[in-house]
Amino acid sequence: MRALLIIDVQNEYFTGKLPIQYPQNAMTNILKTIDIANSKNIPIILIQHSNNNENAQTFKTGTSEWEIHPDILNKKYNIIIEKQLHSSFTGQTHGDITLMI
Repeated sequence: MRALLIIDVQNEYFTGKLPIQYPQNAMTNILKTIDIANSKNIPIILIQHSNNNENAQTFKTGTSEWEIHPDILNKKYNIIIEKQLHSSFTGQTHGDITLMI
């Protein structure tokens, strides 16, 4: 099975403390890729970095910067998975994703 993983496309990188400056067309390319995946019925999984530390400076759960960018949320996707570590794969248990998509 194939799936498109959209990882950490959150407001923190646009209006928060970690703005993406390069490449300038990153969001456009991500949105095009989502459209292509949807046109081919490829499942789309959004992965969201979450920091539950009350003193967190970035990606603090529940803040507007933590939220997935609205342009992404306006697209069709299958599931959102939260992660606590920087890597989307380290320490994660995603064994049942295929049952959810």
